Amino acid sequence: MRAIEITKPGPPEVLEWREVSDPRPERGEVLIEVTAAGLNRADVHQRQGFYDPPPGAPPYPGMEASGVVVEIGEDVEHFTPGDEVCALLAGGGYAERVAVPWQQVMPVPEGVTLVEAAGLPEVACTVWSNVFMTARLRRSETLLVHGGASGIGTFAIQLAKAFGSRVVTTAGSEAKLSRLKELGADEAINYHEEDFAERVTADVILDIMGAKYLSRNIRALRTGGRLVIIGLQGGAKAELDLGALLTKRAAVHGTTLRARPVDEKGVIVRGVVDNVWPLVSAGAVRPVVYAEVPMAQAAEAHRLLESGEHIGKILLVR
Repeated sequence: MRAIEITKPGPPEVLEWREVSDPRPERGEVLIEVTAAGLNRADVHQRQGFYDPPPGAPPYPGMEASGVVVEIGEDVEHFTPGDEVCALLAGGGYAERVAVPWQQVMPVPEGVTLVEAAGLPEVACTVWSNVFMTARLRRSETLLVHGGASGIGTFAIQLAKAFGSRVVTTAGSEAKLSRLKELGADEAINYHEEDFAERVTADVILDIMGAKYLSRNIRALRTGGRLVIIGLQGGAKAELDLGALLTKRAAVHGTTLRARPVDEKGVIVRGVVDNVWPLVSAGAVRPVVYAEVPMAQAAEAHRLLESGEHIGKILLVR
């Protein structure tokens, strides 16, 4: 088969569409003929040499994909060849085929195309596991979403609104702020012009920035609030005012998804299928696709992702 290989750490040009060995499904795995794959910031970090895939994962980037089941290994439940699916991956989505544990495979939600479905697994599992399983966002509470124009941000806004929460988000342009309000955000703050901590009091904060926003996130939390940090785009080290944290009886959670054991991912995936897919099928939550790029042109897709111009997901399509 062919796959996008990272020839060496570096800029997008190091991504090359090459002939590689065909994967085979091992016990408990499903082999998927890939239709499309979603781009994520972690793919950029892997390309740059900062984020190696977990042991045993394919070396090719790509943490989510959609396609058709073509073969199953022993002890696979629920799936058969011919099924249209999407999957949460530890790697390998930028390829013609990928083998993945069956627990991480999901049916394509009704009303979503097979291509669109490639942009759902990573964002749906990230938002469900962090905002609802970890932070336990409740109806009528306020969620603050940083990076609202990202794939995770656009999905979090819609899902929280569908569950009856109030949503505030941050973004860096008026065009993005306008689009995020269309997706359901009650307030949208331009982080170039305003300090969100002066304007927002949130019960739950979903943060991709890390160190840069830590002190302001704590200030923005309501008493009993929960801060969930899922990214470090603003740095990894910062001082934490424990007095402020104690006074607010607040909690800070740091989580990742990619390296979790298969069984943990399976619990998250089942929660998504049971609780999120019905909302997607009903149209209350929809995939937001900014661009579809041929998989062989992954370098161009990475340039687009790094430009920061996109709203929603960028997909690689075969």
